[in-house]
Amino acid sequence: MSSIIEDLIARKIFNNRGEETIEVDVITTSGFGRASAPAGKSRGKAEVAYYPQGGVDQALKAIDDLVAPELAGLNADFQEEIDNILHEIDGTTNFKVIGGNTAFAVSIANAEAAANSHNLLLFQFLGGNTANTLPYPLGNTISGGQHTRGKAPDIQEFLALPHGAETFLEAATANAQIHKRIGELLKKKDKLFSGGKSSEGAWIANIGNLDAFEIIAKACEEVANELDFECGFGVDVAAASMWNAKEKKYVYQRDNKKMDTGAHLEFLLNLIEKYHLVYVEDAFDEEDFESFSELTKKTKKCLICGDDLFTTNNERLNYGIKLNAANSIIIKVNQIGTLTDASETIGNAQSHGYTTVMSHRSGDTCDWHIAQLAVAYKCPIIKTGIVEGARIAKINELVRIEHFLGNRAKMADLNI
Repeated sequence: MSSIIEDLIARKIFNNRGEETIEVDVITTSGFGRASAPAGKSRGKAEVAYYPQGGVDQALKAIDDLVAPELAGLNADFQEEIDNILHEIDGTTNFKVIGGNTAFAVSIANAEAAANSHNLLLFQFLGGNTANTLPYPLGNTISGGQHTRGKAPDIQEFLALPHGAETFLEAATANAQIHKRIGELLKKKDKLFSGGKSSEGAWIANIGNLDAFEIIAKACEEVANELDFECGFGVDVAAASMWNAKEKKYVYQRDNKKMDTGAHLEFLLNLIEKYHLVYVEDAFDEEDFESFSELTKKTKKCLICGDDLFTTNNERLNYGIKLNAANSIIIKVNQIGTLTDASETIGNAQSHGYTTVMSHRSGDTCDWHIAQLAVAYKCPIIKTGIVEGARIAKINELVRIEHFLGNRAKMADLNI
């Protein structure tokens, strides 16, 4: 089958927050690929630029004027070559000319078109015959921080991780039940609870940080007992959004508390011990590699994960590896621009013992590619919400992959 690129078509669509984003079709002589770009609310400072100065409209123009003419006639099978050309066309270190989301959508659509040209699913094309491991779903149940407004917890996400499940379908079922149970518990806690949800589909409630811990702990324990397998949980602190650089303190407005770095470390260690947390993401400011290292050293059987800390950037990861900062990394391809860039970071992380977590963005589309990428790159965890439509698209795609693989499918090994 021929994978020669015949055309690129780009259009403006909308994400789940109603924001404009870009979608790209790559058409080869015998295949087709389509991908759309997400957008994060809480973004690391080291992320590439989403779009050029003119926004989505300028990105569409860049595809028509710059990208399509360069890629037409090339072989989509050679992903690294395609991605290198995207870097050359842009000519900057962070995709200011064509936009990181433009590069992302073109890169992913190209990979799918190549897979389609060979009558393969994307995870088969990228991962080969050994790609048969399903990730555990890490799902946001209660939203706080920048994902909410008003009197919600300061901590940005309270996340369920049913790591005792024997199949992905069982794990996804557990998360859905935990989410539902938390809604019931919130209603009992607050008679004025309206059932409001964030853009990720997690509950928004007028509760404090410690109340949220108690509620998710109770829900996970009840569902675990009912399903007879372990359902752990963790948090995305998104600490950079709470860091007051002038005062050098973390500000918890809901609890009317301010903590210096040392006090914040002890606060987190106490939470990890008390609630047996299995996952803590972005525990400190994104430049504080030393504190990530200290937290990692002092914890056992808990994933200390860097998102804003690393931004899927191999150079930042290398610095983290030197300091033993974190033991887990969020992978968001649009943070770095292309599939090749992200795959290099994944390979580096895994070779140094870091758990790779393939992740959605809070402002996402019904694009399902990260489900395929999680399997292709053997990521043990996928962070993709629980119930909202853009999240269900990824979850259902993993259910399909598991069904497709049949008795070859297995769940990942998690060191927690």
